[in-house]
Amino acid sequence: MQLRYQYRLYPDEAQRAALARLFGCVRTVWNDALVQVKPVKASNKLLGPPKARTAEGPYQRVPKSPDLSRELIAGAKKTPQREWLDQVSAVPLQQVLRDADKAWAAHEDSKTGQRKGPKVGHPKFKSRRDHRQSARFTANAKWKITPAGKLSLPKIGDVKVTWSRDLPSAPTSVTVVKDAAGRYFASFVVETGDEPLPETTPEVGIDLGLTHFAVLSDGTKIANPRFLRRAERKLKKAQRILSRKQEGSANRDKARVKVARAHAKVADARREFHHQLSTTLIRENQGIYVEDLAVKGLARTRLAKSVHDAGWAAFVHMLEYKARRCGRTFAKVSRFLPSSQTCSECWAVDAPKPLHVREWTCKACTTTHDRDVNSARVVLAAGRADR
Repeated sequence: MQLRYQYRLYPDEAQRAALARLFGCVRTVWNDALVQVKPVKASNKLLGPPKARTAEGPYQRVPKSPDLSRELIAGAKKTPQREWLDQVSAVPLQQVLRDADKAWAAHEDSKTGQRKGPKVGHPKFKSRRDHRQSARFTANAKWKITPAGKLSLPKIGDVKVTWSRDLPSAPTSVTVVKDAAGRYFASFVVETGDEPLPETTPEVGIDLGLTHFAVLSDGTKIANPRFLRRAERKLKKAQRILSRKQEGSANRDKARVKVARAHAKVADARREFHHQLSTTLIRENQGIYVEDLAVKGLARTRLAKSVHDAGWAAFVHMLEYKARRCGRTFAKVSRFLPSSQTCSECWAVDAPKPLHVREWTCKACTTTHDRDVNSARVVLAAGRADR
């Protein structure tokens, strides 16, 4: 399994300038590649598919990364307009062309149905105002981790790294990222094997919600931290200050960074909460079952802000990959399962209930249920039955 390990970088002033130059070159090569490819694809599209042409004319060959590398990197360095591309390592520039090929392939596969999941749009032009700037170095770039624990990058220097944990194996590549808050990160790709945990007996069904973030089938209720709601007052104040700054001014850019840092603090706290809870559940249970929620649909309702604040999708994804790595059983039960209407004692299905009803009594067996605990128990039973 390939995993990413991310660490905070602290470049000095000269290294920040070199990284800004690198991000600019990567962005320029990406945009130049789109300028070359988009007209060709648009022209071919007008002709229709080869087996059902709708117009006359020759199909043009779509340039791929090797062709674009010769023209947009090697050739461009010899021109006055792009000679500054020689000031940075060529490896990130070549990698961004490969990324463009993958982005076009994902778009085409999504249109034809070969790629499952949400539709993927066509690649878009990058801007210096984008929230995230990045550049990837592979082994060909000859980057290394120095004996002093710094990250040595070609034409940038030895950058200070905060090693929050050890790398499990030698990384195959490193991506340097600058986020909207102005923070720098090194994201390493490492190959790791499975790390199965000792087998245990308990299994758990999880009912995700907003009043409580998660209710477990054993009756445990985990409070919803509501990170965004708690920080809302501070965020509103920072946003008001930003809106009063003059467009294009240095003070506006400072205010924008303050807003971005406030949002980053919320996102970091939420991610940490998800990691700690998912790790605890994986360690303590042999089987984990959750409901396959329609998060995108719920995010279009009046509960949208609370749904996004909870971050259910990210949490379920963590459970899934950690269970696979640790040898645990993980499954999603159908979102159409009437978990809030089914009695977990006699399995009689009752009528639908509005959200304000938190307890109900089964008409068949007269058992009184806590709505969320009962739903978690029904999810657990359904997951075991589908296994």
